[in-house]
Amino acid sequence: MRLPLRRRAAHLLTSAALASLLAISVAGCVTSGPETTGSIDKRPASFSEADWRRVLDEWGPRYRANNRDAQAAMYYARALRATGQRAQAVAVLEQASIYNPHDMALLGEYGRALADAGDYNEALAVLDRAHTPDNPNWRILNVQGAVLDEIGRHEEAQKHYTAALKIVPNEPSVLSNLGLSYALSKNLTSAEQTLRLAAAQPNAGPKVRQNLALVVGLEGRFAEAEKIASADLPPDQAAANVAYLQQMLAQQTQAKRRARGRFAAPATNNS
Repeated sequence: MRLPLRRRAAHLLTSAALASLLAISVAGCVTSGPETTGSIDKRPASFSEADWRRVLDEWGPRYRANNRDAQAAMYYARALRATGQRAQAVAVLEQASIYNPHDMALLGEYGRALADAGDYNEALAVLDRAHTPDNPNWRILNVQGAVLDEIGRHEEAQKHYTAALKIVPNEPSVLSNLGLSYALSKNLTSAEQTLRLAAAQPNAGPKVRQNLALVVGLEGRFAEAEKIASADLPPDQAAANVAYLQQMLAQQTQAKRRARGRFAAPATNNS
């Protein structure tokens, strides 16, 4: 759910984590890399492009035969998103939601699709309708946090992740998003602590560890970051990720030095 993780505040974090940003989905700085907050994408990791094409072939005709069918709309839209057809996925879910305005599962999919397409304000409005205060859905809270991070509202995002963790304590996907949200807020100490807790969970996936490696690298501990990354990546790829991060850090440091030089007050001659 992803959300690709959204996704700006610390420009360095964004640059080092992702070379290109696709809503709140995953995109690596080399072959594979850390994700931003909020995995909005719900596709199974094992699904290939061919698998999703089969889903399109199966559910597309069902949806076209009955565009009021919420289940058909959700499966079809999910496959559309997975194959890069984000605008069409939004249109499918928008149409289905007109006929099923109280279907919370459908609204959740619609909100994810809007976020994936970059329509963050509308996504928040729809996601608010996808669950209720008396019956909150932790997955929706997680996605809402991701969207809020994407538009720079990090404190609000962290409140949503915290609320989700009250429902599912120590859920690694939520902890990972919370950790990255702290990093986007430039609170690297809390980011590392949270991501270490996420990585310690038995069901933590590789992306959680890659996010931890990113934050450790941002703190300047490159050898440790490479060791963490190597648990899931080939050694050369882990080294490439860390080298890319070092390059981004060096470029940012140089840019700051140049900026200080440009805006420094001119020396006065008192002679």
